[in-house]
Amino acid sequence: MMKTVAHIFHDDADSLTVGSRLPARIAEVAADDHIDVEVFAFGPAQRRLTQTDSETDRLFNARIDALIASGIPVGACINSARADGTEATLARRGLTLAVARDEFIRFTLERATVITF
Repeated sequence: MMKTVAHIFHDDADSLTVGSRLPARIAEVAADDHIDVEVFAFGPAQRRLTQTDSETDRLFNARIDALIASGIPVGACINSARADGTEATLARRGLTLAVARDEFIRFTLERATVITF
């Protein structure tokens, strides 16, 4: 099966809001073409997964939670989560935590299309 991965790295408002909205939009039609959708947050965007200070943070996190609730896999880097002290919090929310290096290799082996925000 083909796959599209939304890699959310940057933490500017546009990257967070579009990067967390587009996977849901893609998923609306992806199954018709046998395409899986996945999200991977890393770097500055991953740190925003535990912030609620701004409207952008709240919108980003609400959309991430909605993606998880809809069955779209959302991952983040376990090493970064451990370094930031957020591993348990992210795991409780339903994020899949893995080594980023290994995830990017997996995306390559799966021949996924990776769109970075």
